[in-house]
Amino acid sequence: MKKTENPFPKLLGDFLSVYLPSHRNYSKNTISSYCDSFKLLLQYLNDEKNLNPDQVTFHILSTDCIIAYLDWLEKSRNCSKSTVNQRLAAIHSFFKYVQKNRPELMSLCHSILEIPLRKTLPPTISYLSQEDLRLILSQPNAAKKSGRRDLVLLCLLYDTGCRVQEIADLTVSSIRLDAPAQIKLHGKGDKTRIVPLMSNTAKLLREYMSEHRLGESHTLQYPLFCNQRKEPLTRAGVTYVLKKYADMARMTSPSVPFKVTPHIIRHSKAMHMLESGINIVYIRDILGHVDISTTEIYAKANIEMKRKALEKVSLVPNYDTTPQWMNDSNLLSWLEGFSKSLN
Repeated sequence: MKKTENPFPKLLGDFLSVYLPSHRNYSKNTISSYCDSFKLLLQYLNDEKNLNPDQVTFHILSTDCIIAYLDWLEKSRNCSKSTVNQRLAAIHSFFKYVQKNRPELMSLCHSILEIPLRKTLPPTISYLSQEDLRLILSQPNAAKKSGRRDLVLLCLLYDTGCRVQEIADLTVSSIRLDAPAQIKLHGKGDKTRIVPLMSNTAKLLREYMSEHRLGESHTLQYPLFCNQRKEPLTRAGVTYVLKKYADMARMTSPSVPFKVTPHIIRHSKAMHMLESGINIVYIRDILGHVDISTTEIYAKANIEMKRKALEKVSLVPNYDTTPQWMNDSNLLSWLEGFSKSLN
């Protein structure tokens, strides 16, 4: 008797290895995140249901199963609701793909796609003040070769507001130092954008490239930043460099947050541009946001910041406008008793 085909493994493999990179043009990092979502799903089925990966079928992947998986992520693995929503978004994307390729599974796909995202609090924007940012940038020792590299790295990270992967992927060909100096960043969705470089950053970068002999034609595809082993600097490497100097700056000023990441530098650049009166459309273009609604988060955070600042200098006293009879406990007791007698 011929064994019934299980379409789940092939559909999942095609989704991750063909559909996402070729049809959706997703980045390696996004695809890696999707892979992690399904690795965790298979781990959940193995740990909680005693099912090996080759035993997983669409019949098993019911709505109740997916909801239980999401609960497991939140309760057993202590994932935040936003992380759980990222895992669910990957599952939703997969089942949209399935319903187009296997119409007989339409009913199952529809039920999975109806699983709602978990409610989360509005995102908070963590960013550095201009004073704290200057303090961090002043920490590298420019008398040392490694310190000069770190200074250029941090200045470029802030000046461009780029994502950490974007700066890790930079090559010599990404840089143009002739006026007007600019940099080409390769970001999410395989999109590129041109960001102008400020004169001081361009000067530092020119000196750095000259010192490392990165101006010749045969070096165009060389990585812009390398570690001590002459290997391209990774995301983790960039994060480590930033943390090192943020920790040093905190010894001088306790106002420097304990957690300073490349993305906080990106937030800081956006907020500083907004505070300087730069149009939000330009900020969107510099940061590489697809939708301006993403950039508007900074504007909302800026309004809240201004409100808190105004409250500190407000001369309007905090009047108690509660009617006097509301403070009479006996009267309130009488009212409560009277209300009950009417029922």
